[in-house]
Parts: sequence; structure tokens; C-alpha cells
Amino acid sequence: MDWLMWVLALFFMTLGIGIVAPIAGVGGGVLFTPLTMAFYPFSTDFIRGAGLVMAMTSALSSAPHFAKKGLANLRILAPVVIVSIIFSILGGIIGLWVTNAFPQGKSYIKIGLGLILFVVFLVYLFSKRVEFPQIAHIDPISEKLDIHGMWYEPSLNKVVEYRTTNLLYALPAFAGVGFIAGMFGLGAGWANVPVLNLVMGAPLKVATSTSMMIITINDAAACWVYMARGAMLALIIVPSVLGITIGARIGARIAVKSRPKSIKYLVMAIMLFAAIMDIWKGLHGLGLAPPI
Repeated sequence: MDWLMWVLALFFMTLGIGIVAPIAGVGGGVLFTPLTMAFYPFSTDFIRGAGLVMAMTSALSSAPHFAKKGLANLRILAPVVIVSIIFSILGGIIGLWVTNAFPQGKSYIKIGLGLILFVVFLVYLFSKRVEFPQIAHIDPISEKLDIHGMWYEPSLNKVVEYRTTNLLYALPAFAGVGFIAGMFGLGAGWANVPVLNLVMGAPLKVATSTSMMIITINDAAACWVYMARGAMLALIIVPSVLGITIGARIGARIAVKSRPKSIKYLVMAIMLFAAIMDIWKGLHGLGLAPPI
């Protein structure tokens, strides 16, 4: 009956992640992958493959609701996913190569994941996200592509119109995010949102919603790399998909009416805890730390 215990544990964990993910603008993989590596006895390859599926599933469950409300912007989505897809596939290939080419590759991946999570934690800690950024200048590329949008904002009781800028600076950032997402199975919402909001000037709700749309395409590409290498395990994926799908549908409805800041500190605490646990387990695998 051990398998049933793991199935139930994964279901309830991913149910909670699914609720939190759309509110925070993350795909779910950034929480699922480090927590599962830290507390479950599965191979890192299976966990990273499942992490991408979780990110994609939570995004697919919530993105249609955001698109219906006019929050997810397809004009932003089109240029950035072209870059992020290529680098997410590359990241997945290199990530699987590391775990198979080096005797202690799995420990290196765990330590690398922990360090990445520390960076994510710092991004959340120090980024001053702006709900309605003021754009002084629109770059020529964004102007030519006519990247703009509007949505009805219940808290202001009016339709909000906006434009974005700095696409030339955003594209290299999305390339790096795509690579990390594919390599560590994290999804990409943790970095999509700051880039969309702080670099491109998209309103915070538009940034979190468009982030979920980007994840649906970006992570689907990386998933094929793990699937082709046999790094998908039904015991992990099936209960997790069920949990995160139900949770994400609940979270999407909460996100439309709530302020994303309300969930920020919970997400930060989970990331910091998972980062410490993953680094410790990685160091233990290298014989540099005692067991937890």
C-alpha cells in the first residue's frame, strides 16, 4: 500500500500548489519540483519531467479564464515564446545529460536547483512590482508590433488600457528563463512575471495572466524532451495532474478578484524552505553533509 500513500500525498500537495500558482503568477513547477525532490524518494529526472507537466497543467487550467477576462495578452505572448521555446528544449537536453553523464549528476542538479530557488527568492524579495506601471517611452519594436491591451478592473470599476515597451531587453531574459525552466523542470512563471511587469511595463494582473499563457507553450516543448527520454512516471504525474487541475481552477477565480501580493510571502517562504532542503540533500549526495 506504499504506492497509495504516495498517490494521496502527491494529490493533496498539488491541490494546494494549484490554488497558489495562478494567484502568484507561477506555473506550479517552481513549487512542485523542489518540494518533491526534498521529500519524495523519486529520481530527479522523473521529478523534473513531472514538474514541467505540473506547470503546464496549472497554466492550461487557469489560462482560458484569464483570456476570457481579457487579462492574458496574445500580442505579448507571440514574440517571447519563439525565443523561450528554443531555449527550454535546449535546457531539457542539457539537464538530462548532466544526470546521466556524471556519476553524481543528480546531486549537482539538486544543488543547482536549490541555488536557483535562492535567486527566485531574492527576485520576489527585492522586486517592487507595480500594479499599474507608467510608461514614459515605447520602443520602436513594441510600437511596430502594436503591443497593447485592455481589461475591466473590478477594484477600480473601470476599463484599464495599457501598452508595453522594452521588448528588445525582454527577449534575452525570456531566453534565460526558458533554459532554466527546461533544465530544472521549474516552469517559468517565477521570472516571467518580473520581466513582463518591471521590464516591459505590463500591469501586474496582465503580467501574471500572460505568464500562465507563456507557460502553456514553453513547457509543452520541454516536456517532449523528457518524454522522449522516458523520464515520465505515471505514479507521480496522474495524481499530481488531478490535484493541480482542481486547485488551479479554484486559484484562477480567486486571482481575478484578489491582489497577488496577498500570497507573495507564502510563496517566498515555501521557496526558501525548499531551497535549503534541496541544497542539503545535494550536499549529502556528494558526502559533504549529514543526512536530514
